[in-house]
Amino acid sequence: MLVAPVYNMILTPDATLYFQTEQLRKSAGDKGITVNEKIILIVAKENEKFHEMTEKSFYPIGVAGVITDIDPQGYAVVKTRYRVNLSSVEINPDHTIQLEISRRSDIDDLDKDVEKEKLKNLLQEMQDYASGFEWAQAAEYYIEQVDTIGMAACMLSPWLKISNEERYEILAEDSIAKRTELIEKILYDFLEVGRITNEAVSSQQKEYQQMYRESAIKRQIEHLQKELDEMHPENVTDVQKFAQKIADSGMNETARKEAEKVLNRLRQEGKESAESGILYDYLDFVTSLSWKKEDVEHINLEEARKILDEDHYGLKKVKDRIIQQIAVMNLKKQQSGSIILFVGAPGTGKTSIGKSIARALGREYVRVSLGGVHDESDIRGHRRTYIGAMPGRIMDGIQKSGVSNPVMVLDEVDKLSASYNGSPASALLEVLDPEQNNTFTDHYMNVPYDLSDVLFICTANTTDTIPEPLLNRMEVIQFTGYTPLEKLQIAKEHLVPRSMESMGVSEDQMEIEEAALETLISDYTMEAGVRGLRKHIDTLCRILAVKISENPDEKVIVTPEVVREEMESRPVQHDEVLPDPKAGVVTGLAWTPVGGEILYIETLLTEGKGNVIITGQLGDVMQESAKIALSLVKSLFPEEAKILQDRDLHIHVPAGAVPKDGPSAGVTLTTALASLLTEKIVDPHIAMTGEVALRGAVTPIGGLPEKLMAAERAGVTKVFIPNANMNDLKDVAQEVKDKIEIVPVTKVTDILEALEII
Repeated sequence: MLVAPVYNMILTPDATLYFQTEQLRKSAGDKGITVNEKIILIVAKENEKFHEMTEKSFYPIGVAGVITDIDPQGYAVVKTRYRVNLSSVEINPDHTIQLEISRRSDIDDLDKDVEKEKLKNLLQEMQDYASGFEWAQAAEYYIEQVDTIGMAACMLSPWLKISNEERYEILAEDSIAKRTELIEKILYDFLEVGRITNEAVSSQQKEYQQMYRESAIKRQIEHLQKELDEMHPENVTDVQKFAQKIADSGMNETARKEAEKVLNRLRQEGKESAESGILYDYLDFVTSLSWKKEDVEHINLEEARKILDEDHYGLKKVKDRIIQQIAVMNLKKQQSGSIILFVGAPGTGKTSIGKSIARALGREYVRVSLGGVHDESDIRGHRRTYIGAMPGRIMDGIQKSGVSNPVMVLDEVDKLSASYNGSPASALLEVLDPEQNNTFTDHYMNVPYDLSDVLFICTANTTDTIPEPLLNRMEVIQFTGYTPLEKLQIAKEHLVPRSMESMGVSEDQMEIEEAALETLISDYTMEAGVRGLRKHIDTLCRILAVKISENPDEKVIVTPEVVREEMESRPVQHDEVLPDPKAGVVTGLAWTPVGGEILYIETLLTEGKGNVIITGQLGDVMQESAKIALSLVKSLFPEEAKILQDRDLHIHVPAGAVPKDGPSAGVTLTTALASLLTEKIVDPHIAMTGEVALRGAVTPIGGLPEKLMAAERAGVTKVFIPNANMNDLKDVAQEVKDKIEIVPVTKVTDILEALEII
């Protein structure tokens, strides 16, 4: 018995097939083929070479038959009889095939008269189809030999544009009625492609032919459109473009189903519909996202440290924390880590260091500004039911970055606000929570997206306005202000070269002396950062660019005198220690969003009836500190305090136009009142900060580095701080600590004793 593999061919029982003799001889090996020899035709799954086929290359159903004739012109005729199940397939060394088979029965559920009628109609269709061709006479002879519908399918098999799986599906169908329906659909589709303008003879045939015609036209259009697309790629339709993008995107299953659903709507609606623009925008957005996870790459710590040092001067604590994060990412082979919150004054480099981190990691950088955002939809996106719907800022940033693992800087999270449209801070909880953001769902997209590989970096000027649940998800890193020496180095290494380059001024045309930069820093800026310094350097370069243009051959040397002469803005007047100290006036220290400042507490006794007057726009907390200080002084100085019974006490903090609040003025208020009652003058070069309790204890405060820098800048030589804040001194620049004597205290009486007030 001969076993011959076939591929991409329709096989049915009771059909006559024609094979090239050479094809069957390959399967027979050395013994050759003979007439009346039994043959088993088995169906190959793939179009493999004969000698490369294995036991798994075939479908489990074949067809048995016999070789009825061998034509001298090179053709062998095979008459098929019945289907067989293949229980085992074995490939011999000579590439012949051995089988274990069993007969597979058909379900004879097709009436013979109906079958004859179907065959008759099909043969008539084939005759009509062939009549329009030159070879109609030869075709008519072969059509007359067809005695079953299966044979018709086998005869037309080489010309049918269906897959190998569809061909095998016909052979695998046990029901003769269903098998006949499958063959009819395929053959009528084939015939209608060639003669779609003919009308059916009978009403029943018209209904069937209309259905087959529509199917045939669609297939023909798809086929022709594919050829046109290959010839003119620029004319590919939007639907086809999106279909290909969806297939190539690597979307998760939920996203793919939603995208295909929208694509089908776009296909049905057409370009002229009112909704087509919305559908197009949605598909354009989701297919432009990067859905594939990026490979985790090992990051060279030394190279990363070098990049951070190149872009930013100082910030040692911040850089060390970033290097630690990179090291952990290398060890854990993951893309992200803790959510970092940089907190500090404007211009201290919080946002710009995010770009340096992205460069150190070799990743894309994207910045999302959250200042003034008051609508939850700005984070989660708008639902597509609304006109003008758009994705939220998070997914918009992901789309602009083009990758799934960018470094995303969420700028000014402390400027978020809430409205009747929801709280954006609450929406950020899911974005920044590592346990939830792997399935973040933007309302516009309506499908989950994995944000777990994104490295989020947040920035803020203060943590006071950040909701506690959101703050708990972030690791706070403080950005202290720059000292004058640090500002000088930043100006020399970064600001001046960038400014000269942006103004088109070369080093051969202009030179800024170090003393000139020191003048700009000391007399024209009062910030913790360097943003104002950069603006002044830009202004100076623009002004001098005019002189350089007028005298291109003359090099401009910028000295302190040139700075004072050319700059239009008036020098900044920093608060300095009072030249004429008085009893009741004490120097305090305050923190502001732009850095530290010294603060004077002034007290005065006037004629009156024991009233207490507090001025200077003090907040509730600071007014409570004044009341605590007054009670504490009365208990410490009972004799001196008797004068308050018939005198008015006025407490004032200068700069009345500026609101002030916070507990850190408690010791200063207490000392000022003690100085007033004892008439002992406190040296204005001595400053202090700390919250005071009613029992006289000095408790810790915040913003110590900024306050000490303000003290050094104002000429203060000695500062009293809470003992509990001693650990914060590690964040204070050494040059500041070298110029100021820092004295830790635990009780307010420690200060009063040191000042010889008590």
